[in-house]
Amino acid sequence: MNGVPPTPILLLDEEKATYDPETGVSETPVLEKDEGVTESDITDGDDALRLAGTHAHVFDEKYMKRLRRKIDWHIMPILVFVYFTQFLDKNILSYASIMGFPVKGIYYNDVAQAFYMGFLIWMFPTQYIGQKFPIAKYLGVHIILWGCLVMLHAVCYNFSGFYALRFFLGTLEAMWYKSNERASRIGWFYAGNLSTSVVGGGVAYGITWYEGGLAQWKLLYIILGALAISCGIWVVLALPDSPVTAKFLTEEEKIAALERVRLDQAGTHNKHIKKYQIIEAFKDIRTWIMFLIIMCVGIPNGGNSAFSNIITKSFGWTEQQTLLLDMPRAAIGGFAVVAVGWLSDRINDRMTLILIFTIPTLVGMIIMTTMQYSGKKGVLQFAQLVQNLSAPGFPLCYAWNASNTGGHTKKVTVNSMTLFTFGVGSVVGTYIFLPANAPGYIPGKAAIVVLTVVMMCCCVAMAYVNIRWNRQKKAALAKLIEEKGWSEEDVEREREKAAFLDLTDRENVFFVYTR
Repeated sequence: MNGVPPTPILLLDEEKATYDPETGVSETPVLEKDEGVTESDITDGDDALRLAGTHAHVFDEKYMKRLRRKIDWHIMPILVFVYFTQFLDKNILSYASIMGFPVKGIYYNDVAQAFYMGFLIWMFPTQYIGQKFPIAKYLGVHIILWGCLVMLHAVCYNFSGFYALRFFLGTLEAMWYKSNERASRIGWFYAGNLSTSVVGGGVAYGITWYEGGLAQWKLLYIILGALAISCGIWVVLALPDSPVTAKFLTEEEKIAALERVRLDQAGTHNKHIKKYQIIEAFKDIRTWIMFLIIMCVGIPNGGNSAFSNIITKSFGWTEQQTLLLDMPRAAIGGFAVVAVGWLSDRINDRMTLILIFTIPTLVGMIIMTTMQYSGKKGVLQFAQLVQNLSAPGFPLCYAWNASNTGGHTKKVTVNSMTLFTFGVGSVVGTYIFLPANAPGYIPGKAAIVVLTVVMMCCCVAMAYVNIRWNRQKKAALAKLIEEKGWSEEDVEREREKAAFLDLTDRENVFFVYTR
């Protein structure tokens, strides 16, 4: 099967299962393993599996819900705060740009893109380095170093110093973008991300009233850098590396948490890199359609992250008014991400929602392009605000990848390419607003209009391919059922069996693409 090694299958004796009605825990002993599967194949030297053992532990739904709530209350606040501080840096530069920041002109563009260059270079190495250390400690140390570098901006006086610091900030941020975020929590992660503009804007506004000897933009970097350091310390002290080391869980709850993760992986635990899946990923036309979509999202992101406040101020607002107006813009984006993420999961549709919530960006940027010098700053500000309704675009695209890619190696390849493309697009985007085009930046805004239209067309193309391939799979399955003489029970059994074989979406006849 295209070089796919056999997957270990555990056969369970349900008649000898033990069940405790008080705890809701059932333990089923393993009778036998497929021939050729050794104990080391199953445990693979993993501490988590050594804790859970080779027995299948079953927990009732009520028990699992209680455990999930307990994990949420202990883990989610830390992770949301991590996301919050991680995105603050992008906003700090935008705030500083209208608070006396000394780097101007094209050098400002260079400082902005240095962040994404660091991200691109460090993104891949950190995935392997992080596997060698306790992940929570690795994460916490990175955040502390990240906060220290933010604070060091206050002692830089020239372009080279700021460029170096922004570059290293990018290398430290690269580790945050991992593919282990569950769909049910992704909205809250991005809400934590977008809330940085609300809180950061409020802090920046407060600092504008400071009249001491230290430059306002320097004080901003010191305060927000110290906030990041406090977050890192919290992570090191409170965030467990895994359920195995979670002090807030009992031994039984640790096992239950591991079983929950194992079930979430559909029974497949595969660490092998399969070359044929990498090749399939690059041959898949949808990979390249998504490349275009993410590039069209990444370029505006790079420009808007560094220039949003400069553009807002160009409408005719004061420095303080500009900082205040950035707060509702972020709040709109945060609400849109949470609401649209929830709705997308309910209706099982990505393309329609991406298109609907991209329209405000298209309309808003057209208004900002054609009316920049009209003097109607209220209209221009409205256009700037509604643009953030498109904030769900990138997380929805990421979810689209996850739901439409089968095979562990292929999924990792596609996700890595998506993040890399986003980084490249962001680097390019820092140069769409050039000093020569200030203060209106009309060419840059027009470029975003074109990119938005291209992205919408690519989304329609992606949906068309997915629908067409679903029809082909349905026909292939019907033919297979007829040839094999399968009953409905046979089809369900084969469907469950295929889920454990680490097949790609193209190999698996039961795989259904999300529109």
